Amino acid sequence: MLRPMMLRKKLAEFLGRGRRVDAATLLVEGRMPALDSAGPWLNSAPLAAADLAGRVVLIDFWTYSCINCLRTLPHLQAWHEAYGKTGLTIIGVHTPEFDFEKETINVQRAAERHGLTYPIVLDNDYVLWNRYRNRCWPAHYFIDAGGNIRYRHFGEGDYAHSEEIIRTLLAEAGKIPPAEPVHLAEPTLACAGQLTPETYLGFDRVEYLGSPE
Repeated sequence: MLRPMMLRKKLAEFLGRGRRVDAATLLVEGRMPALDSAGPWLNSAPLAAADLAGRVVLIDFWTYSCINCLRTLPHLQAWHEAYGKTGLTIIGVHTPEFDFEKETINVQRAAERHGLTYPIVLDNDYVLWNRYRNRCWPAHYFIDAGGNIRYRHFGEGDYAHSEEIIRTLLAEAGKIPPAEPVHLAEPTLACAGQLTPETYLGFDRVEYLGSPE
């Protein structure tokens, strides 16, 4: 029987990976939900659909205490720097798992600590989370210049594939991406082929500790 973490990993692989990347196979999966009713915003004035018209959008659901989310941030920032002027807008939707993550100053400090300069919106009431019917951190939604969701990726990794999606959608919109992709190196893991699971302390949810007690 698969453990919950393994089941989530297999589901993420099934839902978010392994498709060919070209405009013909990136099917429309729905419309981009509205961004209102969430906030405050960091690094930007509040954005609406009208502000994003003609731009490729990457929505990133994250929370700053999640190690899996933190590993994606250097890639997101690199894509923002490489493709922002070409026509990409990255929006970090910070949806908290714990109450202390709802504090704006804590999110702001985390953004500064990790050098994030793209727009971030606080989604403390799960407004955007529910509109996207999202269920996990991190989760990336790729939206074309016409406001259509064209691809989604759940979990860490597969960054080169995600960047191909960005470049494909930019080219489809008539934007010319830089000649070379970013391709940041993925971190070397202590145990090959394994990702670090979240560990909760407390009798009800404790997992992944070495002590048999």
